Amino acid sequence: MFRTILVPVDGSSHARKALSLACQLLADRQEACLLLLHVPEAAPHDPPMMWGVGSEAAADSRDERERRARQLLDTAAEEARDRGVRHVEPELRFGDPIRTILELADARNVDAILMGSRGLSDLRGLITGSVSHKVSHAAECSVVTVH
Repeated sequence: MFRTILVPVDGSSHARKALSLACQLLADRQEACLLLLHVPEAAPHDPPMMWGVGSEAAADSRDERERRARQLLDTAAEEARDRGVRHVEPELRFGDPIRTILELADARNVDAILMGSRGLSDLRGLITGSVSHKVSHAAECSVVTVH
């Protein structure tokens, strides 16, 4: 079936469900690889407070965003290993989430992308269109959107 699956993670419940499904598909398969990707997004303005776990003040230093991102990736990787996935590769990249997901999927020739239907930036998704929707239309591989 699938040898390499890419799961973009952002800490949302939908992303956790996508990770869970990917683990079910890849558990205990020696040749399988799970790629975990996190692309931190800074808020488009400098809010005085955080609007959600995924929103970050633009004033936050890149180092601080990177520290939180690595922590999120480490937690997801540990969960995948606990669920029987033998080969897990966490990736942290900065930039546009859609472009980054598609570029990594293409570069690593993944068989499928499993991602949540809604991430932590729901308001932005309502205005500009969801990341999952755009990825599903542009990806060269299978895309499974998890609700």
